[in-house]
Amino acid sequence: MEFGVYTLADIGKNPVNGYMPSVKERLDEVMQYGQLADEAGLQVFGVGEHHRLDYAISAVPVVLSALSQRTKSIQLMSTTTVLSTVDPVRLYEDFATLDLLSNGRAEIAAGRGAFIESFPLFGYDVDNYDALFEENLALLLKLNREERVTWSGHYRKPLQNAEIAPRASREIPIHVGVGGTPESAIRAGRYGVGLNLAILGGDPRRFKHLVDVYREALHTAGHDMNKAKITVSGHAYFAENFVQAKEEFYPHYSNYWHYVNAQRGMRYHLSKEDFDGMTAGHNALFVGSPNEIIEKILMQHEIFGHSRFMAQLDIGAVPFKQVAKSIELLGTQIMPAVNKALKE
Repeated sequence: MEFGVYTLADIGKNPVNGYMPSVKERLDEVMQYGQLADEAGLQVFGVGEHHRLDYAISAVPVVLSALSQRTKSIQLMSTTTVLSTVDPVRLYEDFATLDLLSNGRAEIAAGRGAFIESFPLFGYDVDNYDALFEENLALLLKLNREERVTWSGHYRKPLQNAEIAPRASREIPIHVGVGGTPESAIRAGRYGVGLNLAILGGDPRRFKHLVDVYREALHTAGHDMNKAKITVSGHAYFAENFVQAKEEFYPHYSNYWHYVNAQRGMRYHLSKEDFDGMTAGHNALFVGSPNEIIEKILMQHEIFGHSRFMAQLDIGAVPFKQVAKSIELLGTQIMPAVNKALKE
């Protein structure tokens, strides 16, 4: 199994000491996280796209290109690109450039976006939320395969034998981010791209049907089933023991959910009792010691048969040193033990 970490570079006040980092500080942290992940032997590092003042990253390929010059072997991935509101030609050219600068390490995870601020910002109608994604995904895949493209669609002007340059060193791996809708999983299978499954809480078995319909759609469309790429991603925090992990992470996770729900006009407080339930062994939240995380990943592998695990470690203003420790534990203890168990 491949292992990685990703960040959305949210900017929030530390609930323990009240410190609010600047955008520059968060970008510097992202650079350091990527370097630490590379040094720890992890296979993937991802950054997400937002167009809001409370997030530090809107220009994902710019950030990843900077990181490509500070890392050696780790794959550099968007997690996720809001595909409905970006020109697929520009997107391909940006990531092809990243791929060349990084010696073949670029990947794209495309999603429809949990927030919709990019629609008015770039002049798109949110009523076309799904149709834009469908059309742009089809075009992106064509651009990824062909250096001269003839194409027509509904939401942008046609392309007639257009030169798409530069060309990446190979077809860039593309994944579709799925939160809970079967239609998105089926679409990923139909197009033969990877499935990036975000499991942010609850019993992971409730997501199994998404993997099932993805594999069924892959088979129906005639794609090579051996090339199916399933990623499980989620919120995570690792420490030397379970009690320490919960005590250190709880104020930050409570802070995160309070802020996210406030943005949606909801009043919500994550109680310690609810948090305890979320961190229980049968639930999806990856909080605990390496041994507990190893067991949880292996348990989920029995459900999904996934080939990649991605952890989001810095939400809710978790301090840098604690995120760095989680990255170290993931690379030095969790990853080797999981892969050893999978080989046995």
